[in-house]
Amino acid sequence: MISDDLDLKQLTADLKEALGPGEPVGYLRGKSLMRNLLVELKGFSELEAEELIDTLEARGFLRFLGDPAERSVADALWEITPHA
Repeated sequence: MISDDLDLKQLTADLKEALGPGEPVGYLRGKSLMRNLLVELKGFSELEAEELIDTLEARGFLRFLGDPAERSVADALWEITPHA
């Protein structure tokens, strides 16, 4: 369960800072990379981190710039916007 006290803007900024330029790439690879970073850097469980990534995506902090259903654009970048 995600705490109401969790600052999603700051969490997104921390994710953006931890990722290298041009990362993450690909829908599933990107989600996995960001989830693993939350586990390693913030100490969340994998389930908590997965839920957080889904929440950040649903609230507009994370946005995949391609279409995961279409192979030609499945390797697109993610847009990470801490000020969403």
